[in-house]
Amino acid sequence: MTAQEVRLCGLLLQEHFGEVVERIGTHLLRGGAQNLRTIANETNTPLDLHGACEFGSGRRGPGSPVEYRASCERVLRVLRYPRYIYTAKTLYGDTGELIVEEVLQRGHMTMSNTVKTVADRLTHNMEEGRSMEYSEVVSAFSKLVETHFLQRCPPVAEMGTAATSTNPATPGTPAASASTAPPTAESNPDCYKLPHVTLIGRGKRRRSSDDSEEQRGGKKAKMDSESCGDEGIYWQVNFERFHQHFRDQAIISAVASKLDQTSSEIVRTMLRMSEVTTTQTAAYTQPLSANEIFRSLPPNYSISRPILDQYLSLLVDDPMEFVGKSGDSGGGMYVISKEPWPTWRELHWSLWYRRGWCVCQSWFGSRSARIFRLLLRKRHLEQKQVEDFAMIPAKEAKDMLYTLLSENLVQLQEIPKTPDHAPSRTFYLYTVNQLPTARLLLQHCYKTVANLIERRLFETKENKRLLEKSQRIEAILASLQASGAEPEQLTEVEEMITAPERQQLEALRHHINKLDSTENQVDETVFLLESYIFSTKTK
Repeated sequence: MTAQEVRLCGLLLQEHFGEVVERIGTHLLRGGAQNLRTIANETNTPLDLHGACEFGSGRRGPGSPVEYRASCERVLRVLRYPRYIYTAKTLYGDTGELIVEEVLQRGHMTMSNTVKTVADRLTHNMEEGRSMEYSEVVSAFSKLVETHFLQRCPPVAEMGTAATSTNPATPGTPAASASTAPPTAESNPDCYKLPHVTLIGRGKRRRSSDDSEEQRGGKKAKMDSESCGDEGIYWQVNFERFHQHFRDQAIISAVASKLDQTSSEIVRTMLRMSEVTTTQTAAYTQPLSANEIFRSLPPNYSISRPILDQYLSLLVDDPMEFVGKSGDSGGGMYVISKEPWPTWRELHWSLWYRRGWCVCQSWFGSRSARIFRLLLRKRHLEQKQVEDFAMIPAKEAKDMLYTLLSENLVQLQEIPKTPDHAPSRTFYLYTVNQLPTARLLLQHCYKTVANLIERRLFETKENKRLLEKSQRIEAILASLQASGAEPEQLTEVEEMITAPERQQLEALRHHINKLDSTENQVDETVFLLESYIFSTKTK
């Protein structure tokens, strides 16, 4: 774990859970597994407060105090929460969006509590007199489970050495395990089995009178105590399933840009048909016959069967090798490669060609970027060849190569002609070793995201008074509108913010939106780099 990862994890914990969780999480990331009393003593924190972490039996064996350790990978997933939520909204609408948002915020929830909470939130945003049926939320929840975007948490008794508590507000509750921590949720045979839940009713609208903490706490306890038939069955977000969806979308986009929209729609159909039946670690999707693909195509793509066969042959013969043929029964059996090579060749080449070139150009100038791009294309070159191909004077080329070498963006490979490795009888070839370079770029991406978060926190702190004033006025306006106030009253309240303050607010919101957008764009690069590093190590 690098310093940039620890720094980014600390900022994410501070922004989403507060300073206490940030202090404990950073302490665990740096110090490793520790028992609860040691954590409390070294961080000056009461025993009833803790953050997102994994717990397991102590290193001394059974009977020793339970030890907690922070999961860096799990904390970094917080950075991708907006993307998970947006994907759920795209696939399953507002109901799916709120379901995933609630489960992500709490780490784990029962199906009944999720349905009631989401129904209440949807009802609150509806017109007066309308409400959301529980059955509609149950339907969306069922679809998310059927497509494996939600999965059951492993029971705590089965977890043995690892479990995860992602809700800092509820210590001692059954914990949600990270998808990558052993034992995995997939090991549970009922991982995607929906319980029989008795839920009849509609969402309830929140009233302004329900404000006190005691009332809200009492209502939550009452809701939790109601028996719905799924007590003790907790659900969590399946991050790997979302990542699989992101990779599938990248493949579809690559096919659309390389061939055409119809080819990408055929690939989309094949991926949709095998998204649940194919395991996440499989090298290929389940074989699909041409007849099955033809029947599953969207109705608006009215292409004939011979045309489909031509498209499938075109995809099989394409150098990208996204689609392969595994048999001739049923009009031909076709699969989509999930291997990093050659399926990801075009995607990763684009990554190196654009991101690596941009990094070199911003750090060392356009000539160094030219050398980096040249080594990507030619693979191995001597210094004299670099000078000739890049058309750069010898002295400058030597300085630039050594600078890139010192930053680990390029590597030097020695090929001796004789066993004594004499320098006069040795070839010195410069090359770009993509795995170390990927790790380097990934660390710089983490640093970039951390800088963006720090800047956003700074901007928010500097304009705290103005933001609080704006929120108070918006709350007053909402209350007046709900009570049917006159337009003159609303105008009078709106004028409490002066024109210069309004301009300052607009500039601040524009700046914050740009920071958020940039953060999401950097996360897309982080996802590609993480996928490449993981797939390369696995291979």
